[in-house]
Amino acid sequence: MGVTYSQFLPPAPTLTEANIPRLDGRVFVVTGGASGVGLELSRLLYYAGGKVYIAGRSTQNGQIAITKIKAEKLDVPPKGPPGELAFLKVTLDDLSSIKAAAENFTAAETRLDVLFNNAGVSNPPKGSLSTQGHELTMATNCLGPYLFTQLLLPLLQQTAGAAPPGSVRVVWTASVAVEFAQAPDVNFATPALNPQRDYDKSKVGNWFLAAALAKQSPEILSVVQNPGNLKTQIVRHFSSIVPLMAAPLLWHAKYGAYTELWAGVSDTLTLKDNGSYVVPWGRLHPAPRADMVAPVKDLLEKDSGVAADYRDFCETAMAEYR
Repeated sequence: MGVTYSQFLPPAPTLTEANIPRLDGRVFVVTGGASGVGLELSRLLYYAGGKVYIAGRSTQNGQIAITKIKAEKLDVPPKGPPGELAFLKVTLDDLSSIKAAAENFTAAETRLDVLFNNAGVSNPPKGSLSTQGHELTMATNCLGPYLFTQLLLPLLQQTAGAAPPGSVRVVWTASVAVEFAQAPDVNFATPALNPQRDYDKSKVGNWFLAAALAKQSPEILSVVQNPGNLKTQIVRHFSSIVPLMAAPLLWHAKYGAYTELWAGVSDTLTLKDNGSYVVPWGRLHPAPRADMVAPVKDLLEKDSGVAADYRDFCETAMAEYR
């Protein structure tokens, strides 16, 4: 349990705005980049010289975020000029919207260095469904990001072909909920019809999808990360008493951005870490649960098992929207 507790009270981050490398010429997509962790991450990447696409459903919120970032008074002066910021409209819980988003991006850019699948939803009202009728948490956290990733994969592969090994990455988002989730079984893709259970399953599912991409395209570094326990809008669907009780263990969203930043650009990670799990505030999980590692290993080594089945379920759900 010590590893779990350390995700609530992690050691100090090792990669922040104080020592982030210059990212000039590199292109990033951050889903959910208009608020919370995504906003903080977009700020870090932008002031390090990266071109950052803030991806989300609301053009207005995206433009507000861009204006806010550009007007920021920084505590730590950047080491060079800022990069660029742009908005990319995508609605992850509507599979029919995602192909257009990917096409708009690839029409504008000739490279993509890191895709941060940051956006997500937690504990929406029971019975909430996506546009296509899927359980909303699974649709938003897994199906939409998986389809978006697959549609952007040719550009990621093209970029990887001319970039340093391991520098082109896809970063998926899990949660400390993985530590408490039920062990995945043959019915893993079936909605639990319990908001917390469905959230837990979606976060385990993100690890499975990270491993699936590592299997599919080993030249791209695909990792999953728990950003940490944070003060963000992810808790907006909880009873008001839950955030109050958890407040002493919740951190500012920028710390979650440090976790994602480390997963996305740290040179500590290499292709040998493909399919790995990152924990706050940027370090490899020292002892992930054996019953979670087993299906990931089965997928990576034998392309079979529960994780492979979940990937196949996602493939089937999104097939007509490619």
